[in-house]
Amino acid sequence: MTNQMVKPALWAAGLILLTLYPHIFGIYFSNFFITFAIVALFAVSYNLLLGYTGLLSFGHAIFFAAGGYGTAIALTRIKGLPLIPAILIGVFSSIALALILCPIVARTRHAAFAMLHLAFNFILHTFILKLRHITGGEDGLAGFKIPPFTIPGIVSFQMTDPVQFYYFAVFVIGGCLWLAWFLTKTPFGQIMVGIRDNDMRVDYLGFRLVRTKAVAYILSAGFAGVAGSMSALFQGMISASEADIAHSFKAILATIVGGSSSFFGPIAGAGIFAILEELTTRFTQRVELVNGIVLILVIMYFPAGFIGLVRRIREKLLRRWSAVAAKEKTS
Repeated sequence: MTNQMVKPALWAAGLILLTLYPHIFGIYFSNFFITFAIVALFAVSYNLLLGYTGLLSFGHAIFFAAGGYGTAIALTRIKGLPLIPAILIGVFSSIALALILCPIVARTRHAAFAMLHLAFNFILHTFILKLRHITGGEDGLAGFKIPPFTIPGIVSFQMTDPVQFYYFAVFVIGGCLWLAWFLTKTPFGQIMVGIRDNDMRVDYLGFRLVRTKAVAYILSAGFAGVAGSMSALFQGMISASEADIAHSFKAILATIVGGSSSFFGPIAGAGIFAILEELTTRFTQRVELVNGIVLILVIMYFPAGFIGLVRRIREKLLRRWSAVAAKEKTS
């Protein structure tokens, strides 16, 4: 079977598995998969900054929280609001926050960019706690009614049904992951990589460096906003912990462990930590300790992350197979 046939076959098998997943594995593991998918989209949005543009942020959770709170507040305050406009309000909240910060952060890089976002993370977290009449403070927002997703005469998904919510979440998150992947394959995606490798050269080539970084920043915030909005809908609540600095490090851990050099690295990292958390909580509550140990081991022995390890193993196998094939020809 040629490579041209293998890839479509794998994609078809993956789509069939996703379709049958809730019927094969049940509600518990369907919810587990949705949680993983939300973290994966959050990590991919972060990797658009770190892996593709070379911008390290310690406060990416601000956009996740903005998306979640935007959707939750909209559903709480606006009666009869349909589902898609509620999600879009969350996404536009994240984009609006990115637009506010762009004039400052797009002109910075390296440590300044990272520390500015650390400060913004603390500021937003404090605002969420103080604006109790809007955000619910430490209690967060909960109990808002989630409207169904309906296309008249075509389809209607009840968000209270776990299986129907699974299909809706997979469609939305999968679509966003595809859009993010497509973005990295466009000329704009190549400019992002150029900024990561040598931003001065990109500037000398005539590209508008600050504006390009701003666009990448806004797109990253938008995808994080989708993840936050879907999280609020899935959990049926949103709290200040979503804007905590620890939540920002979830995306960082998934990206580093999975491998920031590949688009699929953060997805693999999110899957690794989801499985680790599921297994660890059965024996101990020291999930952060286990995550920290895994991060240390990856940095020490696998600096390219899980995807880098897979590539290394693949290259060794290909060299071995090539050597065997060459030996068979000569014999």
